[in-house]
Amino acid sequence: MNRKEDPGIYQEKDGHLVRTLKVRDFLALGVGTIVSTSIFTLPGEVAALHTGPAVAISCVIASVVAGLVAFAYAEMAAAMPFAGSVYSWINVIFGEFWGWFSGWALLAEYLIGMAFISSGLSANLRALIAPLGWKLPASLANPLGVNGGLLDLVALLAILLAAFLVSFGVSKASRVENILVVVKVLAILLFVVVGLTVIKKANFIPFIPHYRATSHGPFGGWQGIYAGVSMIYISFLGFDTIASNSAEAVNPQKTMPRGIIGSLLIAVVLFVAVSLVLVGMVPYQQYLNSAEPVGYALRTAGFTHIATIVQSVAILGMFTALIGLCMASSRLVYSFGRDGMIPNKLGKLNNNHRPANSLWTVALIAIVISAFIPFSFLTQLVSAGTLIAFMFVSIGIYRLRPREGKDIADPAFKMPWYPVLPFLAFLGSFAVFWGLDLQAKKYMLIWSLIGIVIYFVYGIRHSAMNKNSKN
Repeated sequence: MNRKEDPGIYQEKDGHLVRTLKVRDFLALGVGTIVSTSIFTLPGEVAALHTGPAVAISCVIASVVAGLVAFAYAEMAAAMPFAGSVYSWINVIFGEFWGWFSGWALLAEYLIGMAFISSGLSANLRALIAPLGWKLPASLANPLGVNGGLLDLVALLAILLAAFLVSFGVSKASRVENILVVVKVLAILLFVVVGLTVIKKANFIPFIPHYRATSHGPFGGWQGIYAGVSMIYISFLGFDTIASNSAEAVNPQKTMPRGIIGSLLIAVVLFVAVSLVLVGMVPYQQYLNSAEPVGYALRTAGFTHIATIVQSVAILGMFTALIGLCMASSRLVYSFGRDGMIPNKLGKLNNNHRPANSLWTVALIAIVISAFIPFSFLTQLVSAGTLIAFMFVSIGIYRLRPREGKDIADPAFKMPWYPVLPFLAFLGSFAVFWGLDLQAKKYMLIWSLIGIVIYFVYGIRHSAMNKNSKN
């Protein structure tokens, strides 16, 4: 369980992957994944449920915690640019079981995230074309058992299209991603500029409402802001998808830190701007139970045509996030198969040096979740699983530093203010995890137990390290 993989083995195994991704590609990948469904939905929902106008403070606190973890990610990715990111890193510095456990937790984010985003894309696209008289029958518009549904056809097609693009290689997929991300950022800036013209000062008063308990949890005061942090933190999880593709980075010593930290900074600015403009345009109480607060705010202010434009681009934005998660999850599953933790066919590359088997396996699982299974009760697993991985990476810096320049490369970027910041990153991630509701922790426990069973039934006996030790 505690056997540590030789980093040279990963360098050799991943050496067949083609290094084509540059800083601009990672910036687009990170921004495309972070600035996805949540920027168009969560700020309004969090304001109505927990924070009032102070939703921007929740955004800033969540981004600070994510930023601390991003520093740790940047150092890890520069020192060990391996496919599988957290799984491979923890395998090297803590051991096989801990690598599998953290990687399995991260897989929850990727698979459920793909299902969540594709279903959100489906709902928004169907709402957009409904005024044109185009409507799918209920059986093809909803998951099995929901409002007479059999499968969500649009969600299924969205995942297939994303996987199809990624199957041509990350360089081609990143070109599509780069274009769509630019369009999405322009649409968000359009919303901010237009919204600034109709902001009302009265909507910001009081900026931090007085605390009171509600059926949705704490509202107002710092208690509400803390609840808002745990809820909105899911918005800043996309930067970890960059690290999963580090084995395909050109000059990873420079590109990885710049891509990870740069994409997070861009996302934070956009999130805070959207949050402030949203609560300034319309009283935050009106966003309660609104699935599209950005569109609602624009229509309320009389900008119907701009609302249509922004909603259309929001759909493209969701697709960019789908591409990013498809790339990251396929690389993670490839690394599992590469090490024998799951059937090694999933760790094989095709003739074009791409992990096609893992890609289509991931796509199939995400399709099953999104198209056939009502998954709303699983969405908080995205945050819970990722936060566990974040805690491992943060504390892992203490194991990494003594080995840098020895059996692990001495990276060009190092987490500043060592040894204080790694502990703060761990503490911040733990605090956000603690703030999740009981259901999220319960589902994460179930997911973790499934992963542990897989390890002891299959992985521990078939792992590459186990076979090498016998030889």
